[in-house]
Amino acid sequence: MAVVVALAFVFLVMFPVPSPVRALSSNYYDHTCPHLESVVASAVKKAMSNDKTVPAALLRMHFHDCFIRGCDASVLLNSKGKNKAEKDGPPNISLHAFYVIDEAKKALETSCPGVVSCADILALAARDAVFLSGGPTWDVPKGRKDGRISLATETRQLPAPTFNISQLQQNFAQRGLTIEDLVALSGGHTLGFSHCSSFQNRIHKFNATVDVDPTMQPSFAAKLRSVCPAHNKAKNAGSPLDSSNLVFDNAYYKLLLQGKSIFSSDQALLTTPKTKALVSKFASSQEAFEKAFVTSMIKMSSLSGGQEIRLDCRVVR
Repeated sequence: MAVVVALAFVFLVMFPVPSPVRALSSNYYDHTCPHLESVVASAVKKAMSNDKTVPAALLRMHFHDCFIRGCDASVLLNSKGKNKAEKDGPPNISLHAFYVIDEAKKALETSCPGVVSCADILALAARDAVFLSGGPTWDVPKGRKDGRISLATETRQLPAPTFNISQLQQNFAQRGLTIEDLVALSGGHTLGFSHCSSFQNRIHKFNATVDVDPTMQPSFAAKLRSVCPAHNKAKNAGSPLDSSNLVFDNAYYKLLLQGKSIFSSDQALLTTPKTKALVSKFASSQEAFEKAFVTSMIKMSSLSGGQEIRLDCRVVR
């Protein structure tokens, strides 16, 4: 089943809701591993030079990690025996670029063994992915610990891109995240790509009376229909999430206002006055978007998770 290569939000109803970590600090590793940030940035840059999709992959990976059991690097763990891990759950099958975290961890284990968590490496890599794509940078609070539990079944709590605004709001509120956070973090869709299956509902058999979602700009919908026919057989067919999907900018919001969004959950941001006003604000000011995005990223990436420092990001000791 094709899955979204983009930002996704997790909706937990059966599992403990993560809470902010109290011990995080921007200077957490200043004395124990002072060159941490340059090592991670170097790994991200190297990977980007060979694969332009790496930034979107790292940003999405960080979101998927934080919204299930907090930011504990559980998304990095491999399946073992009968235990199928998060990364092998259907919504995560298309996650990639795990090797970037592995490379950084390997280098850090040589110079600062047993000191830096995989969760912190992933949080830094996501920040670097945004910055190296032309977006803002920020001080990442550090001190996360790595988790020991990773279950594919928990990825069933990831919402479909068909979510409406009330479902999205509930999802974020459960994590102490606001409507402002929802709209700002949705801007992560400025980087990435989606397979046809994630927006098929908008361009074929939308409802009993119309084939195409009437909120979509007609020529844009026609373009998507040509790429993704009703009985699409092309495994990798799909669409970039905005017109400049390798650059971190505010084009996502501008296109949303023009009826050129990909997901129903994107379009949902226009269905309440407050969320629509925020979309308009970010469409008209990249500075306002970047400021809000940074604030919300720090808040989201501070959701607590694990208990240990993993020596191998893919394996629990």
